[in-house]
Amino acid sequence: MSMPSSASAISKRRNLLAYAFLAPALLLLLMFSFWPVMYGSYLSFTDFSLIREVHWVGFANYRALFANDMFLTGLKNSLLFLLVVPFTQLGAITLAVLVNNQLPGIRWFRAAYYVPVVTTVSVVGIMWGFMFHEQGTLNYVLLQLHIIAAPLGWLSDDALALFAVMFVSFWRGLGWYMVMYLAALQSLPAEMQEAAILDGANRWQRFWRITVPMLKPTILVCSIMSVLAALKAYQEVDVLTQGGPMNSTFTALYYAYDQGLKHLKLPRGLAASFVVSLCCMAIAFVCLRWLKPGHRE
Repeated sequence: MSMPSSASAISKRRNLLAYAFLAPALLLLLMFSFWPVMYGSYLSFTDFSLIREVHWVGFANYRALFANDMFLTGLKNSLLFLLVVPFTQLGAITLAVLVNNQLPGIRWFRAAYYVPVVTTVSVVGIMWGFMFHEQGTLNYVLLQLHIIAAPLGWLSDDALALFAVMFVSFWRGLGWYMVMYLAALQSLPAEMQEAAILDGANRWQRFWRITVPMLKPTILVCSIMSVLAALKAYQEVDVLTQGGPMNSTFTALYYAYDQGLKHLKLPRGLAASFVVSLCCMAIAFVCLRWLKPGHRE
C-alpha cells in the first residue's frame, strides 16, 4: 500500500527538481522578455513621456498610426518581405541536400555557406554597399555580360532598393536554415530510402515522397522562424538604406525604431511594435495550421 505513495513522492521530487533547474531561466525570461512586452503594450495605450505624467489615451496612438502614410508603407514593405521566405526555404533545402554528401572538402563548402550567418551586420552593410554601388561589382558584371545597358542604382532607386535589401536578407538566412535542414536530413532513417530503392523509386520520387514528408517538422519550424525574421526586418534596412530612398525601404519595425528612439515618440513606436507582434502571431498561427506535420499519421 505504501509503494504508490512512495512513487508519487519520488515523482513530485523529480518535478520540483526540474522546476528548480528551470527557475533561473524562467526568471530571466520574465524580467527581460515577458515583463517588458506586457509593460510596453500597456504604455502603447498611454501618452507616455519621460518628462510628464502618464495618462491613458486608449486607442489614440493606434488611430494615429493607421492614419500615417509612412507606417502604412512600412507595414506593406514588411508584408512584401514575406516574399523572401519561400525562396530562402527552397534555397536552404537545396543547399542542405547538396552538402549532405561525403565528398572531399565538403566541410569547407558547409562552412562557406554558413559564413554569412556569423558575419556582423556592419560588415555585411559595407560589403553589399560596395556591391550595390552604381560603380560597384554587381553593375560591372551585368554590364560586361550585356544584361544591362547602364548602371542601376540598386540602393538609390526607390523601385529597386527594397528588393536589394530583401536579397541581402535572403543571402544572410540561407546558411542558418541550411544547417537546420542538414541536421534533419542526417537524422532520417536510411532504411526507408533503401526500401524505396529496392522498390524502383528514382531520386526525385524518394526525395518528394519520403524525404520531404519526414522533413515537415523542420520545415514548420524554419518557415515560422523565417516569417518572423521577415516581418521584423530591421538590421539590413538600417545598415544599407536607413529607410530610403523616399521611404521606399521603411519597414514597420524600422518605423517603430524611428518614432520611438529617433524622435522620442515612445507610445507611437510601442504601438507600431505591438502591431508587428500581432502580425507575427497571426502568420505564425497560419503556418502552424497549414504546415501541421502529419508524418506520424
